[in-house]
Amino acid sequence: MQNLQNILYKVGLVAVHGSLELDVAQIDFDSRNVVDGSVFVAVVGTVVDGHGFIGKALEKGAVAVVCERLPMDLKEGITYVQVKEAHQALALLASNFYGNPSHELKLVGVTGTNGKTTTTTLLHDVFSDLGYMAGLLSTVVNKIGRTEIPSTHTTPNPVALNALLREMVDAGCEFCFMEVSSHAIHQDRIAGLDFNIAGFTNISHDHLDYHKTFKEYIYAKKKFFDELNRHAVAIVNDDDVNGMVMVQNSKAKVRTMALKTVADYKVKIVENSFSGLVLNINQHELWTNLIGGFNAYNLLLVYAVAVELGIDEVEVLQAISKLKSVEGRFEHLVSENGIIAIVDYAHTPDALKNVLGTIQAVRTRNEQVITVVGCGGDRDKSKRPLMAGIASEESDRVILTSDNPRTENPDSIIEDMKKGVPVEKSARVMAITNREEAIKVACTLASPGDIVLVAGKGHEKYQEINGEKFPFDDLSILSTTLKNLNK
Repeated sequence: MQNLQNILYKVGLVAVHGSLELDVAQIDFDSRNVVDGSVFVAVVGTVVDGHGFIGKALEKGAVAVVCERLPMDLKEGITYVQVKEAHQALALLASNFYGNPSHELKLVGVTGTNGKTTTTTLLHDVFSDLGYMAGLLSTVVNKIGRTEIPSTHTTPNPVALNALLREMVDAGCEFCFMEVSSHAIHQDRIAGLDFNIAGFTNISHDHLDYHKTFKEYIYAKKKFFDELNRHAVAIVNDDDVNGMVMVQNSKAKVRTMALKTVADYKVKIVENSFSGLVLNINQHELWTNLIGGFNAYNLLLVYAVAVELGIDEVEVLQAISKLKSVEGRFEHLVSENGIIAIVDYAHTPDALKNVLGTIQAVRTRNEQVITVVGCGGDRDKSKRPLMAGIASEESDRVILTSDNPRTENPDSIIEDMKKGVPVEKSARVMAITNREEAIKVACTLASPGDIVLVAGKGHEKYQEINGEKFPFDDLSILSTTLKNLNK
């Protein structure tokens, strides 16, 4: 139990009706979860307005309501707290309710279009290898030390987020590495959190179904850095054209990282092959079995964060050299007859270009690159032709297929993709709606030494069709198909 007045600390109040001397059992923004003693926060969502569920929350036992608009009928014995912005209030209430756990951790947030999952996961692996107790909040999985907790969102809602941070503190975690999505920043899910370090990987075309314009998307990311305090460190990729834009108004100490320009943290790719990377980071050479220029950036950010957190450079480099690929991120296998199969989460034009660029950099040119790719339904339609165009320009053969169609017709999504295929490339592009069949066909088209890339879903173990999730694993299907072809 917590005291209502105490958990309203720093919340922007407009008006209060009723007593603040109440014991609070929990914070809820979904009326279905309300219990006796709950505070119900009426949040205006993208689809549903929580103000319409205040009555239901009271019926289920809520003792207080936090809202932007007061109901016409104020119930006796209920406390109503009017606030300027309910999303922000929810996050601050949750942080206060759980005792502001982020203040007891060294909290690192990583944002950007691509690389968030890889970087945060590798950071957790490095610090765990060095003997530290650390937490992880990522798209793939959440971790408290080595204990795994299923992940449902890139950045959880504020109540779940602060509950997890409290669990981390209570379990003895000193550090937490978390992905920070543009949706979470825009919706103030991270309000009230005390970040020690904020990292920026890159920004490119994504989430325009939500943010509407690329400028709005940039400013959603920038808000993360605008709200850092002067004790924080912001590490930005200076090779990205919007890297320094992120920190224009930031109070944080700014550090730069780069492969192409002069920076505080500098990386050079010495060798790049399917066996791994040889890198020179700030004049220190190391080998890693991770592949590709994009991983050079990810590893550089890992190094920069660790050094800024006070870890010895040599220890960091030794730990980096032991790292393994993150699930679904350029994860590859080689069949008995030498076909190289790669699974990658690339679901944006820039990510797909990076993955295919990596393949082009390490291939011998004596083999085919066969790419299987789709686009998600109910998401930004403008990137569909871009994805198909990149795949057809950078591959010898392309199979357009279904990704997570959600409530859309997968054939319609593929038709949108086809618009981006140049006429001169169309003869080498085919469409197979069934994703499993598309993967199998790609494998049968491949000869020894060829490279098969299956892009878009990566670590996901499901395919979402008409609101239902069906078991589906790209890597498993690839592995089984290639084994059967060798029989």
